[in-house]
Amino acid sequence: MKKKRFGLSMSLLLTAGMLLGGCGQAKEEPKKEEGKASEFSVAMVTDVGGIDDKSFNQSAWEGLQKFGEENGLKKGKGGYDYLQSQSDADYATNLNKLVRNDFDLIFGIGFLMTDAITEIADQKPDNKFAIVDSVVEKPNVASITFKEHEGSFLVGVVAGLMTKTNKIGFVGGMEIPLIEKFESGFRAGVKAVNPKATVEVQYAGAFDKADKGKAIASSMYASGIDVIYHAAGATGNGVFSEAIDLKKQDPNKEIWVIGVDRDQYEEGKVPGTDKSVTLTSMVKRVDVAVYDLATKTKDGNFPGGQAVEYGLKEDGVGIAPTTKNNVPEDVLKKVDEWKQKIINGEVKVPTTRDEYKQFEASL
Repeated sequence: MKKKRFGLSMSLLLTAGMLLGGCGQAKEEPKKEEGKASEFSVAMVTDVGGIDDKSFNQSAWEGLQKFGEENGLKKGKGGYDYLQSQSDADYATNLNKLVRNDFDLIFGIGFLMTDAITEIADQKPDNKFAIVDSVVEKPNVASITFKEHEGSFLVGVVAGLMTKTNKIGFVGGMEIPLIEKFESGFRAGVKAVNPKATVEVQYAGAFDKADKGKAIASSMYASGIDVIYHAAGATGNGVFSEAIDLKKQDPNKEIWVIGVDRDQYEEGKVPGTDKSVTLTSMVKRVDVAVYDLATKTKDGNFPGGQAVEYGLKEDGVGIAPTTKNNVPEDVLKKVDEWKQKIINGEVKVPTTRDEYKQFEASL
């Protein structure tokens, strides 16, 4: 009988232990799930320019890297990462790959990805997406836009006051409404301070053709143009290349490039000298926008279905800090005066060629 009671006692103890163990496990599960929920991963898909385009995509990646590093994330699955697109055929494929890798927020960098983001967002309604430079009206997509025309106006002021020949150039990537904003704002800034100046406009037809950018710049500089503003992504690298080559041939030649999206002073450095052909850059803080949106989403404030716009007032666009290296103080003061007029609503910067014509007629 004692053995039976001992056996029974052991059986009860084992059963109780299992129940207690089960209770213990049940208490641990919420902690595990809570820890899992606190993790956040984010990734981006570039357009054809790539993360080393020294412009738009690179700025976005810098913002994502900053977010990842400040939040203790590692590069790769479960942290922060990117996929580079070689052609537009890669957009949807890359977005889908990031969805399969369970990234919490996925950025599509550039208006070229509008159709792909729209398609995948429809297919994956439970995933969160963001697009830069376009608007996709979906509840699971946040849209980031900029007032590029405002920043372009300011570098137009610089060009108009710094040109010696009164001949200025604009090189666009693709002739689309987005780049028309850059062109229109720039031309307005030039005309506002220098009515005698002319602006020649040419489009390369692509954002990843540096050789085409170099050829256009060569023709422009040969015609007497001394300042070129490019809004052409990696195509603009060719504009810098041509200006640097000409500067190496003749160090006294006064020709300039105005960079775009990020501070491109370094891209204009002339080898063997401390000079740069970069007059200024229209800084479009894609890095700030990407960082901000990733932070909001991580904190549970994903602005799905909304368009978040960054302009001069929001410090989303402006001129690069290195502008002071090649631009005198009196010109910088003029730039600041026009900046305040725009912020205060005294000046409405045109976004289209038709609006530019109206602006020009009002001067």
